[in-house]
Amino acid sequence: MPRSKPAIRTLTILPLLGLLLALPGLIFASEGGNPGSVLGHGWAGYTAIGLFALAYLLVVLEEFTHMRKSKPVMLAAGVIWAILAWVMGQAGDTHSAEAAVRHYLIEFAELFLFLLAAMTYVNAMSERQIFEALRAWLVSRGFGYRQLFWITGGLAFLLSPLIDNLTTALVMCAVLLAVGKDNVKFVAIGCVNVVVAANAGGAFSPFGDITTLMVWQKGLVEFATFFALLVPSLVNWLLPAAWMHFAVPNEKPRAESDHVQMKRGAIAVMALFGLTILIAVSFHNFLHLPPFFGMLTGLALLKIFGYYLNKTHKKTLFDTENYGDIGEVESFDSFEYIARAEWDTLLFFFGVIMCVGALGFCGYLAMASGFFYGDLGATWANVLVGVLSAIVDNIPVMVAVLQMNPTMDTGQWLLVTLTAGVGGSMLSVGSAAGVALMGQARGKYTFFGHLKWTPAIAIGYAASILVHLWWNSRYFEAAVSG
Repeated sequence: MPRSKPAIRTLTILPLLGLLLALPGLIFASEGGNPGSVLGHGWAGYTAIGLFALAYLLVVLEEFTHMRKSKPVMLAAGVIWAILAWVMGQAGDTHSAEAAVRHYLIEFAELFLFLLAAMTYVNAMSERQIFEALRAWLVSRGFGYRQLFWITGGLAFLLSPLIDNLTTALVMCAVLLAVGKDNVKFVAIGCVNVVVAANAGGAFSPFGDITTLMVWQKGLVEFATFFALLVPSLVNWLLPAAWMHFAVPNEKPRAESDHVQMKRGAIAVMALFGLTILIAVSFHNFLHLPPFFGMLTGLALLKIFGYYLNKTHKKTLFDTENYGDIGEVESFDSFEYIARAEWDTLLFFFGVIMCVGALGFCGYLAMASGFFYGDLGATWANVLVGVLSAIVDNIPVMVAVLQMNPTMDTGQWLLVTLTAGVGGSMLSVGSAAGVALMGQARGKYTFFGHLKWTPAIAIGYAASILVHLWWNSRYFEAAVSG
């Protein structure tokens, strides 16, 4: 009997948790450079590692326990830092732990406010039926399955840099389910293609993935420099897609007339989102202000536009034959879209950043950085980051890399951004897009259905790395080695 996706992910993560639990023993071979590094030699360090491992195991088992992933990591973060602060206080240092927590809080707050603004815009565009209109248009065109395979993949690649890979994957999956509801094979392979394309598209834009956003906000890679990953990302998607093309049914689904009218102000909301991105980039590049400040400024524009819609919307329901969907006359509540943000995900980021920060405070990340980026070399370490992303998820892996803060040139930071972004495509549980689609297309897109194409995706992964090393060689300070 096939195992469920949480069970499989549990089996794949156990070796990693074992390594995590072994870190306290390994740290004796390294020296930490912060006031809390001595904690790694005692019971507090062991406890911190154990609690984080237990919390992340509960995250993996979310479908079995039905406990939202934010809860265990938030609890672990609170308990771990309480223990570390108490131990440091016993040693006479009552300020180091507090200073470290404030540092990580600022790091989270910048990410939180940026994502909150972006999520609000995406929710507003969804409510104005922009994505539904796109889905209805594609369904009514009468394309063949192979045409739809490439159209949905191409749109996923192009939309992901703007509205993030998760939202893009969900929109494209809705299209696949609408046109391929009678063809399970098409939906299954189409979902694999959309996951790969969305993750690849998100890798070359600061707005396409949480990992790229974190790298940009840290100031490690300039905004325009991310687009150097366009060609490697394109290779990452096109190679597996070309392989899968021949397995797509060479048939044509029955065309359906499904007209959806966008609500009043939809075009303006899209324009404001584009302006908000421009403001965020300008604040960062020209004024040297954090990008979240620009996003919140743009969010204010959306809220003012919402005020205008509320003041001008009609109170009377018009004839729908003449005026289309009654949403044409609906009011607009911008605070509602803030409330609809993915709070579980946002609070999960808080717990992960705080837990990983605690491990760094204990000196474990310095040891890990010395092994991966010192002994293995930056190139191989960054390639392994992508492999780990397929098993663990790219967010905690990238948080750990950023807190290690290894000395790397721009080429290597671009490499780790690429691998963390696209490495998760190798398994359906390796990215948020894959996990979400397994729920949306339940029974059609499965772990084993995706695993069938893992060799093709792995070839695309390897090829994208080689293309990056060649295409972007100007960003490497010295010849690539290790």
